[in-house]
Formats: sequence, structure tokens, C-alpha cells
Amino acid sequence: MTILKMEQLELKGQLLLIREDLNVPVAAGDVGNDTRLRAALPTIEQARSAGAAVILMSHLGRPEEGRPISDQEEFSLRPVAHKLAELLSCPVRLVQDYLENPAHARPQGDEVVLLENVRINAGEKGNSDELARCYAAFCDVFVMDAFGTAHRAQASTHGVAKFAPKSCAGPLLSRELDALGRCLENPQRPMMAIVGGAKVSSKLQVLENLTEKVDQLIVGGGIANTFLAAAGFAVGKSLYEPELVETARSLMQKAAIPLPIDVVVTSEFSAAARAETKLVGDVTADDMILDIGPQTAVSFAELIGSMKTIIWNGPVGVFEFEQFAQGTQAVAKAIAENTGFSIVGGGETIAAIDNFSVIDNISYISTGGGAFLEFVKGAKLPAVEILRS
Repeated sequence: MTILKMEQLELKGQLLLIREDLNVPVAAGDVGNDTRLRAALPTIEQARSAGAAVILMSHLGRPEEGRPISDQEEFSLRPVAHKLAELLSCPVRLVQDYLENPAHARPQGDEVVLLENVRINAGEKGNSDELARCYAAFCDVFVMDAFGTAHRAQASTHGVAKFAPKSCAGPLLSRELDALGRCLENPQRPMMAIVGGAKVSSKLQVLENLTEKVDQLIVGGGIANTFLAAAGFAVGKSLYEPELVETARSLMQKAAIPLPIDVVVTSEFSAAARAETKLVGDVTADDMILDIGPQTAVSFAELIGSMKTIIWNGPVGVFEFEQFAQGTQAVAKAIAENTGFSIVGGGETIAAIDNFSVIDNISYISTGGGAFLEFVKGAKLPAVEILRS
């Protein structure tokens, strides 16, 4: 089964409805990190260059469905429209009453239209056919380009594709699928995955799937603490899941999972906490592990340097606090220096590589968080499957 791509269509004179993932941080009316907006630019520019008129739709945050945006202005896409206008160098008109007045959504002249936050629409999350038909009526072609929401069967990601005259994958979505496919279906060996995060339970299926695919698996954060406990080490007051110690032990029997040699500990979780480096065997009952130690960082970096394919999701320490950021920084630097293929996904991980100024040295930055993890654990993505013919 194949997926029709936007590049394969004649777009001149067509009205395109493009679902992007423009869910970016907004503070005091301004967009913070604009990585996702910049990732969407090539699709928008390609469509416009081909002579198509463009309507964009996206969600932002978690507004209350069915409640007017005027009552929850913090979820308005207005700041996004302003930033996109700056990035695209053309007018971007935000339309809020598109369901009541569909004609207002039609682009005029050189402008791009941005529909207000789809998640305020009743029936969006429930994948309402009625709402999906309304979206589909706006366009000649529906373009699904939001990989970050492809794991959700919602009206703006899945339902609309059933009713639009034509539906296809946008360039960004296609690139995401190609990059992940390159890593998981036909990777160059040796291959490594680095999985960090607070809990094994939140990424258990990801870990189980990766143990079958990779040559080396590095775990970090609270996940690593559960694996340390499984190996018989004391983890003190560290975040870990005692009920999954046996699961971690089983995974270590299936795959090569190197554990930390040393760790950075403290007695409290705060930005002002005093950091102390200890060997893993010296962790006391009062210690809280918040990062890998320098010996481990060197060991992991050497291992990373020998890989030809790397997937990374989740920091290996509490990098938000400078004294516990060295481990994640070392991992980021090692991946950036690796000459093989690397793909990074997840909001925290992208924030980390951006913070450590190595973002330009990563082969591919995935815009998806939940979708990235769903794909890695082998799940089907509804908004991708609906495009297959």
C-alpha cells in the first residue's frame, strides 16, 4: 500500500487545507521556540510556489472543547499567525468563525489563512464525521503534514481525509516517515537507541520493541534508576519503579544495556541543590540520582561514536538544572560528532540539543513527541493509515 504525496499532485489553482503541528510554546502573546513553525515552512512555501491557495489548521495546547476561544484566549493561534507572517513574508490571516462562515476561510490575494485552534471545536477529539465534513468542504486537497498528531484519530487529522476530494501526505510528514523507516526498517549497523525519561512504564513498549531491533540500548533518567535497581544497586530516594524491576531485569537479558558507572546525586530536587559525584555502588539511602557521572559520560560517548544509526528520545539527566546537565550535554555532543545517521524526537530532547547548540549537527529532528514514540514501539498511526491506498 502506498501513500499519495503532495509532490505528486498538480497544485496550480487548487485550494489546499494543510494540517500542521503548530503547537508551540506561547508566553505573553509571543511564540517561544519556533522549531515546529520553521519545520512547516517548506510545505507551505512549496504549495504556494506551485500556485495553490493555502489554508492551515492546527491545535494549540489543551483548550476546553466546545468553549469559545474568547473565553480561553491563552489558546488562540493569534501569536502563531503573527510569527508565521514574519517567517513567510506574507499576510497570515487568522479566522475564528470558519465553521459558521466558511467563506471567511477562503484565502484572498497573496495571503495564507490560519484557522483558529481546532481543539475548541465540538467533535474534534471524538473524530466527528460532521465536523470532518465541514473541514473537507474547505478544500480541493487535504494535506496531512502534522506528524506530531498522526497518532491521534481526530477530525482534523483523520476524519477529514475520509471526506476531502483528495488527501495526501505533506513533505514534512513524508520526511518523518522516511527518516524513521530508515532507522527502524533498514538501519545501518551497529544501531543504538537512547531512551530517557521518568518512568519505565511510560516507555515500556518502546523499550521492548527496541530490544528486538538495536545493537545497544542506553537508558537514562528515572528509567535508568529502575535498571540500576534491577542490577542490585541501591538508588536511595531516586525516582524509580520497584514494580518494574523484574521487567527491567528481563530486558537486560535480551539486549546490551550498559548501566552507569558513576552518577551525580543530591539530597533535594531543586535548582539550588548541591551536586556530588559517586560511584553507583556508593549511593546512600539519602541520595537522589539526577544525572550520569563523568566516567559514564565518557563511556557512553565512546560507544555512541562507534554507531552508524542512533535514535534518541529523552534526556539522561535533569538537564534543566545546570549542575545535572553534563551527562545529557555529553550525549548530545557525541551524537552531533557521530558521522552516521541520527534522529532525535521528543520535546525535552529537542530542547536539550537546542540548549547545547548541536541541533544543526543532528541528521534529522522529528517534530513528533507521542507520534514518534508510537512509531518506535511499532504502533500504526491512524492519520497515516487513512492516507494509504
